[in-house]
Parts: sequence; structure tokens; C-alpha cells
Amino acid sequence: MASKETEIKKIAMIGCGSMGGGMALLFAEKGIDVSLQDPSTEAMDGILTSAKKDGLEKRMAKYEDYKSLCESLPNPKVFVWSLPHGGVGDSVFDGLRPFITKGDVIIDCGNENWQNTERRQGKSVTTGIRYVGCGVSGGYQAARRGPSMCPGGDDDSLNVVLPLLRKVAAKAPDGSPCVAPVGTGGAGHYCKMIHNGIEHGMMSAISEAWAIMTKGLGMSLDEVGDELQRWNQNGELKNTFLVKIGAEICRKVDEKTGQHVLDTVEDKVVQDWTGEEGTGVWSNIEAIDKHVPAPTLTTAHFLRIASGDLHQRRDIRKTFESEFTPKSISPTDRRAFLEDLRCAVYSACLASYTQGLNIIAKADKTHHFNINYPSLFQLWRAGCIIQSDHINDELLAPIYTSNAPAYINPMLQPSVAAEFKECFPALKNVVLRATESDHVVPSLSATLEYLKYQTSTNLPTSFYEAELDYFGKHMYDKKGEDPQGEPVTGRWHFEWKAA
Repeated sequence: MASKETEIKKIAMIGCGSMGGGMALLFAEKGIDVSLQDPSTEAMDGILTSAKKDGLEKRMAKYEDYKSLCESLPNPKVFVWSLPHGGVGDSVFDGLRPFITKGDVIIDCGNENWQNTERRQGKSVTTGIRYVGCGVSGGYQAARRGPSMCPGGDDDSLNVVLPLLRKVAAKAPDGSPCVAPVGTGGAGHYCKMIHNGIEHGMMSAISEAWAIMTKGLGMSLDEVGDELQRWNQNGELKNTFLVKIGAEICRKVDEKTGQHVLDTVEDKVVQDWTGEEGTGVWSNIEAIDKHVPAPTLTTAHFLRIASGDLHQRRDIRKTFESEFTPKSISPTDRRAFLEDLRCAVYSACLASYTQGLNIIAKADKTHHFNINYPSLFQLWRAGCIIQSDHINDELLAPIYTSNAPAYINPMLQPSVAAEFKECFPALKNVVLRATESDHVVPSLSATLEYLKYQTSTNLPTSFYEAELDYFGKHMYDKKGEDPQGEPVTGRWHFEWKAA
């Protein structure tokens, strides 16, 4: 049986797409021999070609079937999966079962649904197989150079795999690896799922700002790139990965055509429609199921869904015989407005983090994940899509210390509240000017509303509750008689109209 001292010198990589292929090369580069297996011989051959270019060909070989694959591995056998979510993992698991034995290890590095992970962990434990669900962040570039890795499982299995994962994980500026055990069961894949929901909220806000700068302020792509670079260098958005690559995207010119590549990209995000990306859907389902208001994440997802069906949008535009075209924005002080825009984007990014962490906290309480929050912030650094040094390292990580209470709502922390309050006027100004000029700002405006209704004790839902009581006898609490304010059924009903 594997132990803490077992050094893993050879692995099988099952799934050789862009992520799996990159990780296979990375493992080989770090001195690990890799046996490849994929239904596509072409995919495996592509990795072998890349390995030869990088001088790694002696560390790799391909195998066409599970029997020969398993025979190529020493005991305990270690398998790293990079598979599509859903039934594919079950098929691979069933295919391997005749050839795997007690002590063998499966590290599922796909974007799998956490419930599938826990189901497979349940099947594995009865036969002594170690199954670790490990979210991987950073995209295919990081898969090759060093990703952020989010493993979850039982302590013994995590102790077995962590030395291997530390070899390949991204390294933070202080040299520490961006991998750490985040919790038990399906915690690794759960936290990666919410990470992706946070990512979508942040991307939507930055995209909305890009449109305001180009369509509203008339800035060129190079000018937008310069502005995003300024945001990434100083202030609350410093070293924010999505802002950093945004600057690069704005400036990128196709050498063959001389045209900015971004000018050629259609306004369609189709990953949800095609089924290749499930985490955005699942994270929003989780927010609703756990009763966590997460409007920045949710509106970002609805924008993705609407964007994906360009055909339908074209038909609706024809029906309306027009569109609400974004108009020019002419602030009296352009530089001051751009600073407000930066603060607005920061507010939405911070709200994305806040909402995501609240979902994780509720799930932790419900599913007993035993989330290790210091570990979570450790891996949300270098190599991670939602990397944002100020939000992660400076603002939130100090709150979630090892001595912190089990449940923390960032909105209740004075340091977080102070930053939202400071940025509120800028966020409101940007949303106001954008709305007046018909710009599309769902995540920015949702963040504004989120701050308003989360800080209010006099919402318009008094009327809402009265209507529910009118037709449904749903009961209500009377003002001044609900000192605790807990979400429980009220004690009063008024007979608004006799039946």
C-alpha cells in the first residue's frame, strides 16, 4: 500500500486534450515518467511530438488499452485523469477496475461535478482505491507550465498525492506551491466549481468595462490595453490575472493580417450551450439551492447564455426593428471617469469573491467538507484564473486564519465593508452613465443592487410578502416584533379578502 513516504515516479495520464496534454508534458519535465492513454491516437501522437521537441520523449509512451497501460505502471499505480465531466469518468473507472488493486490512486483533474466525485469515492473506498478529486486552474498554458491545484479527499490519500502535486503546481512569489488540501470528500471539485463561478463574474465585469471604454469613450484597443495595464500595476486590481491578460488581448495583432485579433472575435460564449463547461451552471444552482444571493455571478451567467445564441438575438432584433445601441459617454473629466470605472470593476470582482465564498461556506456546513480556508487562499494565487493579489492575499486571506470561526461572511467584516463603501459612489456613477447610454452592464449593475439590498433593512419586499399572504396565506412577521430576523415562517396572517 502507498504511504506518506512513497515517491511517485511514474503515472498514467488518461485524457490527452489541451489540459491533459499540457500536464503530461509538465509531469515529464519534472522527472515523472508518463504513460499516455486516450481514445484519440492523434492526440497522443501530438503530445509525443511535443515531448520530442522538448527533449522529453524518453519519459513518455502511449498505450491503446487499459490492460497494457496498467502493466506499464509500478505499484501502487497512479492515474491522473483529464476527462470531460459526466459519464466519461464512470466509463474509464469501470474500464480500469479489472486491472487496479488496493492502494492504487486516481487523481481526477477534470472539471467534474463534485457529486460524481463523491459517488466514485464511495465506490473506491470499498476496494481500497484512493480517489482524489482535484480541480485544476490556469488554462492550458498553466497546465503546461504550472497550474493551481485544488485537491480534496481523505487525509491519507491527500498525503500520498501532495508530494507529486507540489512538484508541478504553480509557485507563488514566495516560492510556495499553489496546491494544498482544501477539504474532504468532493471539496476539491466543489471549490473549483465555485472558483469558476467567481471567474465568470470577474470576466463579465471586465468585459463590460472594455465595452464602455471602446463604445462609450471611443478608446482604441491599444488605449484600452494601456488602461488595463495601469489597473494591473497599481491599486486594488494589481496583479489580477484576468485584467493582465485583458491588456494583452487588446493589444494582440495578427501578423498575417495586421488586424487586432479581438476585432475578429464574435460576441458568442457557447461553452454552456455545447456542454463542455458545467461549472458555471452548477455554481449558480448551488447559490440558489444554498439560499445565497450571488447576483454578480448569476447575471454573468445569463449574459453568457444570451450571448451564445446569436441566431436568436438576430431574430429578436428583427422583431424589434431596432436595437438599444450603446451611445457615446462624454464625462467632464475623462481620467476621473476611468478611475471610477476601475473602482466599479474592482467592486464587482470583490463581490464575485464574496458571493462565491458564501456559497462555499453554506455547502461546507451542509455537506461537512471541512474546508481549509487558508489552503484555499494559498492555491488562489499564481497559476490561478481568479488570481487577484489585493483581494486574495491582502484583504480576504487574513480574515480566514486557522483560528477563525467555522462560518465567515465576508460582508460582515469591517475591512471588506470599508472597501465596498469607498467604491460605492464610483460604481453608482458608472452604472448610471452606462445605463443612460444603453450599455450592457449586467454584472456591474447587479453588484450595485447587491450592495444596496444587502445593507438595507427596509426593502420593498414588505409589499411582496403582503401579496404572498393575500393569495397564498403564507404568513408574515409584523414590524417591530421580529428582533432576530431569521428566515423562518411568520406568525401572522391577515384576511385581506374573504374566500
